[in-house]
Amino acid sequence: MSAHTFEPVRSDTCTPSRAARELSFLRGEFDLAVQLGHVRTVPDEGGGGGRLVERAEIDRLRAQDGFPDTLRDRVRVVGTTDGAELMDISAGRFTRLARLGLLIPAKVYVNRYGAVVWLYLTEELKHFAAVTENTHLLKGRTPETLRGQFAEGVDLRARNWRMRQLGCLLRQAEDPWARAGALAALLPPVEVADVVEDPYERAWVNRLRPALPGQTLAGTSFAHVAERITTAQDADEIEWLRSDLAHSVEEARALSPAPRPAVRTRPTMRPTAQPIPPLARTVTARVEPMPTPVPVNPAGATDESMAGKAEPTTRAAESLMRVVEPRRIPGGRAPERRHVPRVRPAPGPVPRFPGTGPTPPRSTRRLRAWLRREAPRPTEV
Repeated sequence: MSAHTFEPVRSDTCTPSRAARELSFLRGEFDLAVQLGHVRTVPDEGGGGGRLVERAEIDRLRAQDGFPDTLRDRVRVVGTTDGAELMDISAGRFTRLARLGLLIPAKVYVNRYGAVVWLYLTEELKHFAAVTENTHLLKGRTPETLRGQFAEGVDLRARNWRMRQLGCLLRQAEDPWARAGALAALLPPVEVADVVEDPYERAWVNRLRPALPGQTLAGTSFAHVAERITTAQDADEIEWLRSDLAHSVEEARALSPAPRPAVRTRPTMRPTAQPIPPLARTVTARVEPMPTPVPVNPAGATDESMAGKAEPTTRAAESLMRVVEPRRIPGGRAPERRHVPRVRPAPGPVPRFPGTGPTPPRSTRRLRAWLRREAPRPTEV
């Protein structure tokens, strides 16, 4: 079967939307349960790149005691105000504990006013308040070391949230290339290009790079806020992610190289058609009018005979070149001019070259004139 043919979901698996309905989850609660590892998923073998839930996993969760309340309590989250009330402390102390990295947020979003809202698991907050070693953090004066870090502006909420997201992505990774994509999801593109220099390996890592929840705001007015949350900012965090990314790529390269395009065989070289050289430039000379042939008076011809021959020609030329006198129209108008057709000169003789046509017979007039001069004249008496 072709790889592009659509394959329906198997009968022993179901989509995330159906699994959320069967587990009495809202879609946001189901996604958080998958991130925390409470609901196990499998990759979609149909090629869509998503995740599916096996029917056996749904049956296992439904068989637990107190379903569905106990399962939903594991993914219930609260904000700063409700979390402080739950731990019986002030909102300011709760914020200081969260910024110092003692309380790890589970979800984050940007509201319509551009403010970042952090959400925390109620189960983790209850556990933190119940531990005896944390009593001095909830009551009394905050230790000097923690107050100094807070005064320096330390805020580890975004970093701890990224580490939680990375742990979820690494649990779902099936091979070293998928782990490399999970690490690259937290790094800026320039850092990924610096670590993975091969363009084909970098393209494969970026293809397997999952999208974090906050990255869906790309293209909005809060995109810079989401980028600051989902991308590593501290130098030590960036260096740690770069080191793990380089190790994962090296391990993946030894196990299975990144896909590359097939090598194309070079076609047989055909002779290149040479351009036709341009023709030589021709210059057209100016056409000069041909002179009117002058009749030659042959030897022995008299002036009377030559005049007799030229008279008809002169009369014909005069008839063609006669001037038309304007005729005056009654009424005082301008004289009307008649159109006289223009007489074109007769074409001159066409020169003939040897071998291009029949050759006219040669005249013997000159030969006879030469014989007359050479013949002895009779003696006069």
